[in-house]
Amino acid sequence: MKAIEIMNEEHKYILRMLQVIRKCCFKILNNEEIIYEDFYKIIDFIRNYADNHHHKKEEKILFIKMVEELGEPAKKAVNQGMLVEHDLGRLHVRELVAALEKVKAGEEEAKLDVIANAISYTHLLIRHIDKEDRVIYKFAERNLNDEVIKLIDDECENYEINNEEIKNKYISILEELEKRY
Repeated sequence: MKAIEIMNEEHKYILRMLQVIRKCCFKILNNEEIIYEDFYKIIDFIRNYADNHHHKKEEKILFIKMVEELGEPAKKAVNQGMLVEHDLGRLHVRELVAALEKVKAGEEEAKLDVIANAISYTHLLIRHIDKEDRVIYKFAERNLNDEVIKLIDDECENYEINNEEIKNKYISILEELEKRY
């Protein structure tokens, strides 16, 4: 499936950003100054690449077709697994933003919340990506018929064509942050 190949590739970029997040948190742990601009770039990447770009294709294209075509097993895996984890990731990001604002306002103890939410997000996403790559995507490839696979591939390809600049922007941000960390 071309769509799943694209999503697997996006996972690689997301995993690379998770390494940047860990390095940023380690600097905080070592009492180095927080570079807020970098954290806001990370948050922008998470919200607009990992979530709005990548998760949108899963949630609005792949997962919907899986539930429609494959019934209860897909419904459970998607609704009680993948979507719950997407929402939990969004919660960690909201809490990360709130913690950064508290630190900026002078609450030193909020650095704990910056680290806790950022690292919790990385742990969640590492396991989440592994489940999608090894279980969910494979389940879709094995069980969806060729007609549905073509439909998913076409929808994802159109989405990619219309959002090429988003992909390029966020890969560039990732590469910039990797050079710094």
